[in-house]
Amino acid sequence: MSSLVSLLDKAAGGERLSFEEGVRLYREADLHDLGMAAHARRMALHASNAVTYVIDTTIDYTNVCNVHCTFCAFFRPEHHTEGRTLDHDAVIARVKKAADLGATQIMIQGGVNPDLPLAWFEELFARVRAEFPRVDIHSLSVSEVTGLAKIEQLPVREVLARLQAAGLKSLPGAGAEILVERVRKRISARKVTPEQWLDVMRQAHLLGMKTTATMMYGSIETDEERIEHMHVLRELQDETGGFTAFIPWPYVPFKTPLRGKESTALEYLRVLAVSRLYMDNFPHLQASWLTPGLKLGQLALLYGCDDMGGVIIEDRVVRDAGARNDATRRELEEAILGAGFRPVIRDTYWNLRDDVALATAL
Repeated sequence: MSSLVSLLDKAAGGERLSFEEGVRLYREADLHDLGMAAHARRMALHASNAVTYVIDTTIDYTNVCNVHCTFCAFFRPEHHTEGRTLDHDAVIARVKKAADLGATQIMIQGGVNPDLPLAWFEELFARVRAEFPRVDIHSLSVSEVTGLAKIEQLPVREVLARLQAAGLKSLPGAGAEILVERVRKRISARKVTPEQWLDVMRQAHLLGMKTTATMMYGSIETDEERIEHMHVLRELQDETGGFTAFIPWPYVPFKTPLRGKESTALEYLRVLAVSRLYMDNFPHLQASWLTPGLKLGQLALLYGCDDMGGVIIEDRVVRDAGARNDATRRELEEAILGAGFRPVIRDTYWNLRDDVALATAL
């Protein structure tokens, strides 16, 4: 059996880890040694001391959802008195606010609302594209896409193609949670299966869309199931090359039906470091500071991350679950500088942007 030192050296040098080696590193490696190996790998992939971030917003257009995930405090079931859906004008007003503040990435996401047909989204995306041509529509979870396919009785590929024609440019990785059937049956029994989630991403990649991938850890999954999640994503990336970044974030238990315990800061850093070492074909690893907080996001830059996510102008989902983290553009850049890096604005596709006019409110 290889020593932990040799495994860390192997991964830091870019060699592929097996599933068993990934589990072993996750369970047994010293956290600081993991961090050093992950940082070495990050610097080998991105030799510059730049850390990127995007100006973006998340517009939660509806909280009505027929999936009923137990880890979600945001959704309301169909016909609930607190259910709400924004009309197109209200969504456009929020896009305008974000664009005026310099946002280049617009994430329109919500519940799986069975009352909203595909045409509703086509019309909305066409308006956003026409009225705000400089922003990227990086929107809709896999669950929303599969929900539309079910409503319209169409293949997922056709739904994606129609949304793409209307203006959708890329998909966020939302809805992955843990891509293991045992876990999903416990925390989101009505949601898409792991195979369905992966196939929606596959179809998006085949249409030329880039996407991100996420992992919500800390609910009920085991160590092996965390590595299994990374493994199936790595396999799909081998197949398509369509993922731009991996974004792990901790489950927030405070106001959800599932409840449970909050993950620790040390666990977050361990997940990040192993992610960078195991997912050798993912170009970027993002520090999802909105959930664990900006200080921990700053430390994440020394545990394999090369991207700080975004200055999120608006987001309700994680806040409804109990997260209370915010940051201005200045605070985000100060955190990057404080970790010894240089902040650089990017777009959805990691193109560096020096032409973004930012409002002083950020």
